[in-house]
Amino acid sequence: MILNEKSSTMFNRAAKVIPGAVNSPVRAWRAVGGTPLFISRAEAAYVFDLDGNRLLDYVGAYGPAILGHAHPQVVTAIAEQARDGFGYGAPTELEVTLAEMISQAVPAAQR
Repeated sequence: MILNEKSSTMFNRAAKVIPGAVNSPVRAWRAVGGTPLFISRAEAAYVFDLDGNRLLDYVGAYGPAILGHAHPQVVTAIAEQARDGFGYGAPTELEVTLAEMISQAVPAAQR
C-alpha cells in the first residue's frame, strides 16, 4: 500500500471546483473505488505523485512519451520551438516537413 494522503487532499479540493474532481472520466476511479493519485512530475519511465511515490508509468502519456518523460532532446526541441511561438492558426513550413517525413516513413500515409 502506498501513501496517498496528499493526493486524497487534492482530490477533495478538486471536488469543490471540478465536476467529478477530475478532468476526464477515465481518471475518476469511481468504478474501482478510492481516489486517483495526483501526479506532480514525470521523468523517463516514471511518474511521481504528490506524496513522493515513484511509479512505473505504464500509460506513457498515451504514446507521445515514446522516449520517456522529459527526455533531454525533446525538452530542448520544445524550448527552441517555444521561442518562435506555440501556434499560429496558419500553416507552417514545419508541419509540411513533418508530413513529408511521415509519408516517407509510412508509405500508406500518403496524405
